[in-house]
Amino acid sequence: MRVVLGIGNPGRKYVATRHNVGFAVVDALCGKQGGKFRKMGFEFHGAEVRLGGERALLVRPWTYVNRTGAVIPELRARFGELGKEFLVVCDDLALPLGALRLRARGSSGGHNGLKSVLEAMGTEAFARLRVGIGAPAGDAADHVLARFSKAERAAVEEALARAATAVESWAQAGLEEAMNRFNRKSEDTD
Repeated sequence: MRVVLGIGNPGRKYVATRHNVGFAVVDALCGKQGGKFRKMGFEFHGAEVRLGGERALLVRPWTYVNRTGAVIPELRARFGELGKEFLVVCDDLALPLGALRLRARGSSGGHNGLKSVLEAMGTEAFARLRVGIGAPAGDAADHVLARFSKAERAAVEEALARAATAVESWAQAGLEEAMNRFNRKSEDTD
């Protein structure tokens, strides 16, 4: 089974914040595929959908971003080793607003949620999709916990739709093809 883990903070206070872009992408996929999130474990809510013609689980950890990795032992207990069928979706303040970046492996890049997943996985070898939220003008913590401005909303909505399509492409055609298609400037994608 494919597993797509969106990184974000639970609770109404964090809905539509920059740090919850990972949640927004799995929410978009869930809606597009006609799924419904429900409590599935101690640490997460999940929605079973079909991606690339196969069963997939969309995951929203019920931990805060910095503790995202706490969900990994539960996922492993249910689905075995998480390998090439595992994808993490998160925000990235080093990328321009709306840019997408798929990778097969890598460091946390300073993202505490990814750092937590890396520690729990014990490897950098898992796919991740980073969605650009733009660089902060001031404090990074304030930036990631802020909502998008009115002027940014159209670009964000378009980026979320593209990110959901990128996840579908990963599931259907594989990571390399999805990387070739989506790791370009937003204005260059189809």
